[in-house]
Amino acid sequence: MKKHQAIIITLLTLLVLMLGILNAQRLYIRFDITRNKSYTLSEVSKNLYKEIPEQVTITYYVSDKLVKMHPVPGEIQDLLQEYAAQSKGKIRFFVKDPVKAGVAVSVERLGIQPQQIQTVEQDQASVATVYTGIVIQYLDKTEVLPVVFSLDTLEYDLTSRIRTLVKDTEREVGVLVADADKSWTNDYQYVDRVLKNAGYKVRQIFKGDEIPQGLSALFVFGGAEDLDDWDLYRLDYYLQRGGKILFAVDGVFVDSRSNLQARPVQDKGLLRMLETYGVRLENQLVLDKANLTIPYQSMSMSGMVQVKLVRYPHWVVVLPQNANSKHPLTARFDGLDLFWASPLTVNPPSGVSGDYLFTSTKEAWLMTKDFITNPDMEAIFTSDASKTKGQYTLGTTLKGTFPSYFKGKPKPIKEGSKDMLPDMPTVANEGRLIIIGDSEFPTSLVQYTNSNQNLEFLVQAADWLGNDNDILSIRTRLPASARLNKISDPIERARSALMAQLINVVLIPLLVLIYGVYRTMRRKAKLQSREARNAVSA
Repeated sequence: MKKHQAIIITLLTLLVLMLGILNAQRLYIRFDITRNKSYTLSEVSKNLYKEIPEQVTITYYVSDKLVKMHPVPGEIQDLLQEYAAQSKGKIRFFVKDPVKAGVAVSVERLGIQPQQIQTVEQDQASVATVYTGIVIQYLDKTEVLPVVFSLDTLEYDLTSRIRTLVKDTEREVGVLVADADKSWTNDYQYVDRVLKNAGYKVRQIFKGDEIPQGLSALFVFGGAEDLDDWDLYRLDYYLQRGGKILFAVDGVFVDSRSNLQARPVQDKGLLRMLETYGVRLENQLVLDKANLTIPYQSMSMSGMVQVKLVRYPHWVVVLPQNANSKHPLTARFDGLDLFWASPLTVNPPSGVSGDYLFTSTKEAWLMTKDFITNPDMEAIFTSDASKTKGQYTLGTTLKGTFPSYFKGKPKPIKEGSKDMLPDMPTVANEGRLIIIGDSEFPTSLVQYTNSNQNLEFLVQAADWLGNDNDILSIRTRLPASARLNKISDPIERARSALMAQLINVVLIPLLVLIYGVYRTMRRKAKLQSREARNAVSA
């Protein structure tokens, strides 16, 4: 090859590389190797344009300083660009720095508040004020994502809010805290936060109140000992008209605020009503070898107070492999932590279909009487294990036209009130139920056990109850949370621990030893070869 030809080929190669770099943004390709394809736009989002009559505008307000400092804003822009590209012109998006565009004040009025982050420039640490939020506009309506700094739930947030704007509907969940010893603000504050972050409005329903029929879903926490016939009639009436309810109910009461004393629930009617719908909640506790640890304070022989962590089989870890993978709600189940759960027996009446959601492991057993919950009495926990060992249903769904619990019964009357309850519909509409045998799993206990998946499950439950199965499919594609105690199955945990020991104690040192022997032998062979060549040349 002649010299000038080599120069021309080199210049052409450099030109091709330069053009490739300049067009890299247009030719952007991303490979998603996550298990659930968490960062690939789902089919429901790709087809969202079919539901949009008029144009939707998405504006990403982000500070240029943040874009230069961190890769996440670029990833967010890529996702928004994907929305626009798939929308056939129905979605357009803009990126603006609020300060440079002179709209910081108006942006803050919309709810996008500046965030402070620490920066280091020229070896000097300082605090920078930045914006990163999204405004979605459709006609004269607006939805705001105040702080966006992750892709984890962004597609869910965007698609659900765009659909809400276009349909001009509200996604609202009603909550009824039915246990007299609990309150929404003190015991369920994390549920309130996660629902609102998912775009739901939360309405608190009080005992005896009329239940709005327009709710996306109703959550009922507890109530077996506190809901009277008036309250139950309200719930039954709501269900007969096509309502969707999640019941988290106990079969055994455990005094979690004091000494953990336990007794069978004294049912006032709720458990009998659920049995009419097709689920019997047993007055028993499920204990399982897949369980959490509990911090327990005790007195030592010397009189010293000591705190120790003990495995507590009453706090059951529901494993992903024990979920119903065919149900949309648990198709990609990340597990659940239940505190003093009771087993369910499912027997749907005519016109109602039932699907289990999740079960215990096969190593679970029951506590059927003399409910011992004190962590210091571990020896008594397994007294019924040999007789009751097995796999138990802990959560289930029902859907169809439910029989009325009050059929053939007179309408309840509230003493001292002139209020009258409405007549039951002559024909029931199709409703949906989720029943979990534990009222504690959504409480503030999740803070102490790092059970964030419990809260995520409630958002998914609201989606399923509200018939948003396609939206739910986005939610269940989110990256699974990584927990250090993820392997709760004792057999699997022992197998993993043995494998880790073999790799770290045996395999790695053995590989190092083999490599050392190989290098020594190779060096020795080279030395012998060199000596042989020197001898020949001499």
